[in-house]
Amino acid sequence: MEKLYKGIHKFRKAFFKEEEEFFRGLSHSQSPEVLFITCADSRVDPNLVTQSRPGEIFILRNIGNVVPPYDALKDKNSVAAAIEFAVMKLKVSDIIICGHSNCGAVKALYEDDEYFEGAPHLAEWLALARPASVIAAKYYPQASGNQRQCIAEKENILLQLNNIQTYPFVKEMLEAGRLFLHGWYYEIGTGAVYRYNPAEDRFEDINLNITVR
Repeated sequence: MEKLYKGIHKFRKAFFKEEEEFFRGLSHSQSPEVLFITCADSRVDPNLVTQSRPGEIFILRNIGNVVPPYDALKDKNSVAAAIEFAVMKLKVSDIIICGHSNCGAVKALYEDDEYFEGAPHLAEWLALARPASVIAAKYYPQASGNQRQCIAEKENILLQLNNIQTYPFVKEMLEAGRLFLHGWYYEIGTGAVYRYNPAEDRFEDINLNITVR
């Protein structure tokens, strides 16, 4: 905690002081263009990876970057509430679902029941991502270890892209061409970010030559 307190002091005395006018303007409202859904993993920092400033992306984080299908969790579904707020109230134009390498949530899909002892909420939540490991096993039976993990992580991104389209207001905006979906995969050890290309059915490295949307 001491490190965090020192960080706050440094932020206020240095960065905030230099950007005081910016933060004063930001204090009145927000108008992000992107809803960024990613994992709660402490190694994943959306603002750092995209080099975006406060107010530019609306970030939704949870274990495994999961998007429950519409009405899947009827009781206090904070993910659905955040999606509604971002799309219907903030009017974002793009939604990014970003998974990452060495994801603990995906790794947990291969654990036995003992792993989830005393953690019923975690078990119930990760059941929503279970199809990703099932698909990986079905279509890539020879994969194992790190390769299996990577495949399942990417399949999980595609699963969540499908799930978010079960939300009526999302589907409506997509069909109207007022909203766009993106699937990203962040490789922690290399800094590379890959986007899913539906036309080629593969993840490709994001570079400056890629056409947006």
